[in-house]
Amino acid sequence: MSPHRPTRWAPLALTAGLALCLAPLAPTTALAAPDGSGVVISEAYLKGGSANAPFTNKFVELYNPTTADVSVADWSIQYRSATSTSAPTAGNTARLSGVVPAGGHYLVQMGSNGSTGEALPTPDLVTSVNPGGGSGTLVLSSQPGPLALPVGSVGTSTPGVVDVLGYGTSNTFETQAAPGNQGNSTPDSYVRTDGADTDVNAVDFTLSTTVTPTNSGGEAPTPPDTTPVGEFEIAAVQGTGATSPYEGRYLTTSGVVTAAYPEGGYQGYVLQTPGTGGALDLSAHVASDALFVYSPESVAGVEIGDVVEVTGRVDEFQGLTQLRVEAAADAVQLDPAGVVAPVPATVAFPADEAQRESLESMLIAPQGAHTVTDVYTTNQYGEVRLATGTTPLVQPTEVARPRTAAYDAALADVAARGVTLDDGRSTNFFTASDVPVSYLTQGPVTVGAPVTFTQPVVLDWRNGAWKFQPTSPVSGATPAVDLPATFGDVRAGAPADVGGDVTLASFNVLNYFTTTGDSLPGCTYYTSRTGEPITVNGGCDARGAATQASLERQQAKIVAAVEGLGADVVSLEEIENSARFGQDRDTALATLVDALNEAAGTDEWAFVPSPAAADLPVNEDVIRLAFIYKPEAVEPVGGSTVLLGAPAFSNARQPLAQTFRAAGSTDAEASFVAIANHFKSKGSGSGPDADQGDGQGASNASRVNQATALAAFATERSAAAGTDKVFLLGDFNSYTKEDPIEYLVTQGYTPLASTQGAEYSYVFGGLVGSLDHVLASPAAAAAVTGVDVWNVNSVESIAYEYSRYQYNVTDFYAPDAYRASDHDPVIVGVDLLADAPVEPEEPGTPVTPGDPGTGGTAPGATAPGAGAGDGAATGASGTDRLAFTGADLAGWVALALAMLAAGGAVVVGRRRLAVRDDA
Repeated sequence: MSPHRPTRWAPLALTAGLALCLAPLAPTTALAAPDGSGVVISEAYLKGGSANAPFTNKFVELYNPTTADVSVADWSIQYRSATSTSAPTAGNTARLSGVVPAGGHYLVQMGSNGSTGEALPTPDLVTSVNPGGGSGTLVLSSQPGPLALPVGSVGTSTPGVVDVLGYGTSNTFETQAAPGNQGNSTPDSYVRTDGADTDVNAVDFTLSTTVTPTNSGGEAPTPPDTTPVGEFEIAAVQGTGATSPYEGRYLTTSGVVTAAYPEGGYQGYVLQTPGTGGALDLSAHVASDALFVYSPESVAGVEIGDVVEVTGRVDEFQGLTQLRVEAAADAVQLDPAGVVAPVPATVAFPADEAQRESLESMLIAPQGAHTVTDVYTTNQYGEVRLATGTTPLVQPTEVARPRTAAYDAALADVAARGVTLDDGRSTNFFTASDVPVSYLTQGPVTVGAPVTFTQPVVLDWRNGAWKFQPTSPVSGATPAVDLPATFGDVRAGAPADVGGDVTLASFNVLNYFTTTGDSLPGCTYYTSRTGEPITVNGGCDARGAATQASLERQQAKIVAAVEGLGADVVSLEEIENSARFGQDRDTALATLVDALNEAAGTDEWAFVPSPAAADLPVNEDVIRLAFIYKPEAVEPVGGSTVLLGAPAFSNARQPLAQTFRAAGSTDAEASFVAIANHFKSKGSGSGPDADQGDGQGASNASRVNQATALAAFATERSAAAGTDKVFLLGDFNSYTKEDPIEYLVTQGYTPLASTQGAEYSYVFGGLVGSLDHVLASPAAAAAVTGVDVWNVNSVESIAYEYSRYQYNVTDFYAPDAYRASDHDPVIVGVDLLADAPVEPEEPGTPVTPGDPGTGGTAPGATAPGAGAGDGAATGASGTDRLAFTGADLAGWVALALAMLAAGGAVVVGRRRLAVRDDA
């Protein structure tokens, strides 16, 4: 529980000369009277539930200084934000009832910021009004509905006003707003000074850490017993369980300061018993020797290495045992002579929860390997999620079927290995954007990177997670050498070589919209720290960039990523369906291809045109699927086809199919069908689509239905194209061992895992896994030469994304491939020409070894590298083609010329040369 504060118990003194003949109802058209003749706002506590909060809910307390009860029936308490010029919303207006007793109080319970703190005394009214903690305007009104107030000082002539409290930077107040406060983690309230009302908020209200909610029955918090129960070793205060045996009691303890956080929000320091730490046997070490001291009053007076005796109350702050020291005088410096300083415990992060508790707040020198497993919140909170060991944490349904023993083991692995490296701050770098964000500013931090600890850290529990804290706050301004850890560089500048004469890939391009928000009415935006609109937040159908400048930043990164991918065919997901904006359906697609060709300096890319309008679904989504390709490598065969008439895709994007063939070939075996997909997301669903709690998320039933419809569509497209090579590509929103992918496996499709090792396309919640897949039919799988997941997006911080342009004083944006999207592209190499049979000119013509089409060599020619692996000619006696790869280009050219001289024909691909007996 959070600390309580000493309370004021003397009743507010009544002002002399009260009008004893006061009517039961207060005036309806004037402010609370300075002479004490009316009800006033006596206290406003606006941080309920926040860190260190004594009470879970916010409240406003009214006070009646008169000798008669005052009815507040059909009055209201209202809140409007500091900058608003409109009447408060209905949600921030609460109608009152009952009376404020003579000389008594009336307690209005409001919203909450979290779960910290105790319940209020029984409130007289429970509301959902939720005032801001730092700035705003509270109005006590004699009318039930929202009250429009002018900007500036509110006078007694304002109809409907009984009392007003403007605080912080509020634009509405009595004469002058009450001062702002120190943020939600400082537990204080606005308290009326001695009950007086001078109609000047800045005079009438002061900030006090004495928070005393009182209801109409006089019920108030029980005053705490602040008498210390004794002096104890820290281990005794901590106890052997998750909570202290002295929770809620005042006591004294002492230790050496091992960490101090005078700024950044923690407002405290860590004490550890002298001489403790070192090489611990965790099976015998059952109680922690360190304790966090929360003390805004004394933290500025201590430094690391000091020996300090403290007296305060033991609290469990969101699961962290701490001592709340109320006054600087309760922290006494002791003589350090002869005191043996504690040393870091040289232990691995325990998998066992009880062993972690036995190290809570202790100085640690983490042992063993650690790996970055998530950087999503690094950009906002300056924390890096880690996994012990050499691999990131993996989504359980990526590696195991739901509700199996293997799934349970994967869950246990996640629980056993996860820990967070924090920055010793509670800073939100979005709102404190002038502070350079921690860790990222000093260099990239990538999922999968090895972590080396260079300084000891403190193990504590905050925000529901075990964390390694530096011994003092760090930020992006901290020199890299002073950070507690370094991170290895695992960035892949390019995908691995997957071989093949044709490569195909899947790439989710993260809402690439050429229709920008500023071209449509109603759009709202996410903005940079300078107020520049960056991306669309809502209010219109656009989903991408807010402005042309923002689009150009997004496009530059996508172009860099597609060019770096090096694929011949790319399926695109989350690209704008331009028909929804009154344009040609392919407008955005054509714009991207133009940008790719401009970057390449040649017409390297083309796109597959949309089917005719009659062959498209009605009421398509604003995002669609598409194909781009390199005409040098492949050519489309026929037009594209969208799956029609499948109810399963009523809540997703209908699959798009296209047949491709190796450029220059006329053989059916050199062709394949590619089908692009984007299944329903995991984010929502009801009824059969509700989250079943099995790790597969919401809408799993929809995704299974979509997989079923896709399999039938693929069979139909395969037959129409005359090829049994079929590739299903895209964002399936399903991890590899989940039901939709498993269904496709039962239909003969193989999810193509990376041949470069364990690689995954997505990171969510600190766990890696693949939502993006390429699945191959048996014939297609047999032609695959390699697979790679190019980890260029999901493993990178969102700080590099165009959507976070100038969110922080450090500008992370660069027009490169890193974080072009939130999904990683998957690339597959395929051998097409090697499997392309060539019919002899005359059926039945004998083919003998040594002839050009036999798989041997032409007369008088020797196959370079024959029998030597990669450089060897491939083919067998009795076949009608010769195909080969290898580095001996000159030798192969000589052989090809010899083949031509013998009457053959040569088909040249970028990675493969095939010789056909067409003579």
